[in-house]
Amino acid sequence: MSDAIKITRALVSVSDKAGIVDFARALAECGVEIVSTGGTSRLLSENKVPVRTVDSLTGFPEIMDGRVKTLHPKVHGGILGVRDNPSHLEQMQKNGIVPIDLVVVNLYPFRVTIEKPGVTAEEAIENIDIGGPAMIRSAAKNHAYVTVVVDPADYAAVAQTVKNGGVPLDMRKSLAVKAFGHTAEYDGAINVFFSRRYLNEEVLRLCFRSGVELRYGENPHQSAMFFKSKECTEPCMGTAEQLHGKELSYNNIVDGDAAIEAAKELASAPGAAVIKHTNPCGFATGKSLAEALEAAWSGDPVSAYGSVIAVTRPVDLNAAQVLGRRFVEILIAPDFVPDALQYLKDKSSQLRILKTGDLNRKKEERFVYKHVVGAMLRQDRDVVECEKWETVTTAQFPENKAPLARFAWAAAKHTKSNAIVLAQEYAPGNFRVVGMGAGQPNRVDSLRKLSITKARENFTAEKKAGGPDFSEEFSELVLASDAFFPFADNIEEAHKAGIRYIVEPGGSKRDAEVIDACNKYGIAMVFTGTRHFRH
Repeated sequence: MSDAIKITRALVSVSDKAGIVDFARALAECGVEIVSTGGTSRLLSENKVPVRTVDSLTGFPEIMDGRVKTLHPKVHGGILGVRDNPSHLEQMQKNGIVPIDLVVVNLYPFRVTIEKPGVTAEEAIENIDIGGPAMIRSAAKNHAYVTVVVDPADYAAVAQTVKNGGVPLDMRKSLAVKAFGHTAEYDGAINVFFSRRYLNEEVLRLCFRSGVELRYGENPHQSAMFFKSKECTEPCMGTAEQLHGKELSYNNIVDGDAAIEAAKELASAPGAAVIKHTNPCGFATGKSLAEALEAAWSGDPVSAYGSVIAVTRPVDLNAAQVLGRRFVEILIAPDFVPDALQYLKDKSSQLRILKTGDLNRKKEERFVYKHVVGAMLRQDRDVVECEKWETVTTAQFPENKAPLARFAWAAAKHTKSNAIVLAQEYAPGNFRVVGMGAGQPNRVDSLRKLSITKARENFTAEKKAGGPDFSEEFSELVLASDAFFPFADNIEEAHKAGIRYIVEPGGSKRDAEVIDACNKYGIAMVFTGTRHFRH
């Protein structure tokens, strides 16, 4: 393959015309002859960019409403000819074929078309590009001699290399790979649409890139790789920037995802989610980020050791110092104040520090996927804009308990089923999880053996350490359950602990039995109408 290739002739035919006039003008100023089609040609002419029409190159008019215009030997021969193959050069000369060194093409907006409500198959068919993919693939195949550009974001870099004398081989290779991906995704979208429309068959095609080999997977004997979505820009593990620490492991990434998604529930306040094995063993808000971190850590100090933490505000020095004396695997935040970042770096070379940007940004990805052997599951992301919030007991749920209840409900949403969360308003307007039961085969064990036991341990430890005495605090906690109570035994256990406020989805055939038990003990209970199983 040749290295830098001088561009003497470019074929330009784009559906997305953003930036094309400036790019073409830059090429023309470098002496590049521009050949163009239809609307692109007219646009360039209107902007006084010298341009030659395709039909003047081929000697054949555009026909069939533009369906046939570039499918011609003088186009594809000019792109595909191997420049140092004597036979190819002889045939090009014999047939009046001139070389095309640069192909600038993007495709009819098929995806945009099929997303329109009520789109017909005929409308979709008219937006299937034929000549465009053929030119892109031809140019990408012959990248030894030809440069292909499908993304307006590459215009400036390519124009600069043309100005400098030629497009280098490494750039041609990179652009060719992008081009092959562009046509693959385009063809995939067409396949998915018509499989659904004509065959009533759902086809799933996913594209993830930038694959990085990890040290190992969930366990050392498993190999693993980390791929990123091409399109997602919301704060997530796929877009986070690592500022410090050793490389991420498979389990780090899984826990990091859980931490970010949990922290997003707290984004309206200074908040922290402390994650261990994808469960929020600590979850809290505070007047400051430092206070939120202390409160979250206190929810389960033993489990918090070696955890992954995501917070909702930029980390300042006070917040950093809360963690400076504790072992944390990863700290994830929207940003870091410079002195806080330096403090954390100095404290540990092992701590992985990730920056996400504002966690309050709109959630973009609609679906989540789970692979099982031989199959793939897809479901809507668990985002509920409006849930029912109905008191179903004789005892009314106090209005002043509603913010705590919603906090407990958010924590339960991110806890593995069967999930039970006990939450406390530890200071006016600030909340923390004090007991959590997760991943149990039955809900009674999550309540009795885990969440209630953990809350008692936490309160006892805090009292011994000279902190406040919360031993009588169970009557002020809110209990949240991610799914309905199948039996009244959960209510019996809650009553024994002194709990008076419960949030659950409802929906059991024994709801009446459960409500009766609450009424018997004077417990106020809210039904949300939405289950949040997390397996």
